[in-house]
Amino acid sequence: MADYEAFHAILSCPEVTRFSNWADAPKRGEVERPLKWMCEAFDKRKGCAWMIEDTVTGALLDAIRFNCLDAPNRRAEIGYELHPTAWGKGYMDEALAAVVACGFGPFGLDRLEAWTLPGNPASDRVLEKAGFQYEGTLRQRAWFKGAFHDFRMFSRLAGD
Repeated sequence: MADYEAFHAILSCPEVTRFSNWADAPKRGEVERPLKWMCEAFDKRKGCAWMIEDTVTGALLDAIRFNCLDAPNRRAEIGYELHPTAWGKGYMDEALAAVVACGFGPFGLDRLEAWTLPGNPASDRVLEKAGFQYEGTLRQRAWFKGAFHDFRMFSRLAGD
């Protein structure tokens, strides 16, 4: 929870929440609740979250996590954000590679999933560089921000 202010600042950037199900200009509770979940998810075996800091400045750059950990089916869904000042510098590539290694290594998972919204080719490229394959689009998969949204689904298998 010590990262609340910095995480709230990241989620307050319209460029960050534009292609996500995070609220635009989130209120305190809209950040506090998910951050609390991130702090407790691993102990409850519901997920796992990592906060990524710049090694030079110590500034919080992003969060990456297993949003949903389905242990019986050895599957997890990955979600992430990245502060715009860190875009294009390889931070998310590095973080995603570490999370993939953790998922297929110590967590013993077989399938990792992630979704992007149409119009977000930068996130598509991050996933593809990490070995994820586009599986198709789930039309009107979720309702948030006052509309239904299509999800572009990606996956990577342990055997890929």
